[in-house]
Amino acid sequence: MSLETKTAYPIDTQTLYIPPKEAAELGKVYAEKYQEGKPYHYIGIDDFLPAEVIEKLYLEAVKVDEKAPEHSSAQEHLKTSYNPDILPEYSRLVFGALNSQSFIRFLEEMTGIKGLIADPYYKGGGIHRTSNGGFLGIHADFNHHKQMNLERRLNVLIYLNPDWKAEYGGSFEIWTDDMKEKVASYPPIMNRMCCFTTSSTSMHGNPEPVNHPDGQPRMSIALYYYTATWTDSHVAHSTLFRVRPGTGDQVTKGADRLRTMQKYTPPVLHPTGQKVMRKLGLL
Repeated sequence: MSLETKTAYPIDTQTLYIPPKEAAELGKVYAEKYQEGKPYHYIGIDDFLPAEVIEKLYLEAVKVDEKAPEHSSAQEHLKTSYNPDILPEYSRLVFGALNSQSFIRFLEEMTGIKGLIADPYYKGGGIHRTSNGGFLGIHADFNHHKQMNLERRLNVLIYLNPDWKAEYGGSFEIWTDDMKEKVASYPPIMNRMCCFTTSSTSMHGNPEPVNHPDGQPRMSIALYYYTATWTDSHVAHSTLFRVRPGTGDQVTKGADRLRTMQKYTPPVLHPTGQKVMRKLGLL
């Protein structure tokens, strides 16, 4: 694992603006590093936003008193999220800046994915909070934005946790599709950005339970980006969880059935197989 250490995206702390052309040039700086990532493209960048911006975001996020329900299942425990609409004004403006043309130009140049589209609905995104004892198992994300009929292509995570140490758990992990190797692990320290290309095999998560000595939650910004490349040949799926070897991780029955089908059928039949399984309620 290697991390870039200079401020990558120096937006103005008051206007939250950076010219699109300048943002695109900044993205080119990280393109080679991002696109050489394996088993899928990814990068970790420290000191991503100006310190003043990230500190304001953190202070506003921890004051949110919205009592959103925490998800608890075998694969996702004590995790909740907040839509940016309920956040104070400054944080809402930051989210707007991260959905702007300038930031999209930055992402397109870094990732090589053209035609990226931000999500005005923040479906599944916003502020994520995981309480002590909570975790999110290794998984591949849902792949279809139903409202906009778009294909999910990219995730951006920006962490908001001051003085976080690896032993506090909650590290973001990248795994191979066959679950034989953990490729990278990023403790969620404040102002660290992790970005990666999403697909049905981009396995990732934060499976080690949060264990902060003072009971502080793990907090992050989560943003997802799409392209207008969805066609009838694609098969929509929800989150697909996987099991780490030698652990007590549990897999959903649907994901287990999907892997079995893929194991015993040729790849050309996988889309049809998924459609049939979905119609039968097996996924």
